[in-house]
Amino acid sequence: MSETVLVCLPYAGSGASFFRGWRSFAPRGLEVAPLQLPGREERFVDPPLTEVAEAVDDLLPRVLPIGQGADRVAIFGHSLGAVLAYELAHRLAGQGGVPLTHLFVSGAPGPATVREIRASLLDDEGFLAQVHELAGYSHPALENPELRELLLPVLRADVEMHENYRPPPHPLLDIPVTALRGREDHLVSAEQAAQWKEVTTGESTVVELDGGHMYLTDHPHALLRLVASRLSVTEPR
Repeated sequence: MSETVLVCLPYAGSGASFFRGWRSFAPRGLEVAPLQLPGREERFVDPPLTEVAEAVDDLLPRVLPIGQGADRVAIFGHSLGAVLAYELAHRLAGQGGVPLTHLFVSGAPGPATVREIRASLLDDEGFLAQVHELAGYSHPALENPELRELLLPVLRADVEMHENYRPPPHPLLDIPVTALRGREDHLVSAEQAAQWKEVTTGESTVVELDGGHMYLTDHPHALLRLVASRLSVTEPR
């Protein structure tokens, strides 16, 4: 059976470990490949980045060995991860040698939408309150003062990265793009999710799942089943 690799990029403040649990219920033939950004988990000694282009520079040499050995490659990213996934897709398209076949962008408006609220300029309490209000989710570790001191610089850097992002002029992609959102997402509307049709000449679809902006934390099984079906990977493990 041919192997399809799903490269996964994290949302702000999270790490690759979030996606590693997906491996236990991914269908046979689908390899879940999380990529780790600097400043977190096993890369906690590396300084976090605040620019998308720098992050993609860091991710590219990590994804090339994975992608070049696969039959098919898809990229998934949520929120900030969707922006990273989009830019990484362009970098891979220009690089060649990686059989990129699908882009999944989750919980994000089209890349031309500018984030108007700049939480990164607030003090720590205001920053965390604003992030919680926007995302509807707060990592439990942030309630622990010692862990918060470790996690806050990474979260701040990620939010600044997202707020600073302005898409460079890109040619259109030529692969299918699936935009995903929670039905109760107050941060990204269905119309904003549909903006992703403007980035590709391939098929573009908006799919809604139960939940709010962080629906993927509550319904990962349903999300991965949908992704697998879009990639025609349906054999149970």
